[in-house]
Amino acid sequence: MVTFFLSSFFISTQSSRTVSDFLTPHNIIRSQYHLKPLQWDAKLASYARWYANQRRGDCQLIYSNSNYGENIFWGKGKRWKPADAVAAWFAERSPYDYNRINCNSKDCLHFTQLVWRTTLRVGCAKIICTSGDTYITCNYDPHGNIIGQRPYWLQFL
Repeated sequence: MVTFFLSSFFISTQSSRTVSDFLTPHNIIRSQYHLKPLQWDAKLASYARWYANQRRGDCQLIYSNSNYGENIFWGKGKRWKPADAVAAWFAERSPYDYNRINCNSKDCLHFTQLVWRTTLRVGCAKIICTSGDTYITCNYDPHGNIIGQRPYWLQFL
């Protein structure tokens, strides 16, 4: 009985830490843009986990077909952490042109989803693919990247 209690305690502690591992880097970045912090959503996390497991065999950066916002990350090997994925998405900020509301022919849609002002909830998952590489996905609700809309307001920066 003690073993069961300890393993249950370990699992719930690990789960809380995992949530924090995803949520903290998201919210640190969002705070730089004076945006509300995201809240963890178990339904989104479940969806992210389900979809990541669909990619376990090929680890391809293919987006799911849902009404959620979605960021995906692939890294060679097992050493990648949630903060690495969020940092990679944030690094896409440089090609974003706030005045023209576009990415200047480069990829910045992971960044804009990360800082989308009306997004309130996130759920993420990390798996190790059969290749031994890392696959991380986060889903956002409500989704961002709405054509013609800005992700955040510049006057608050």
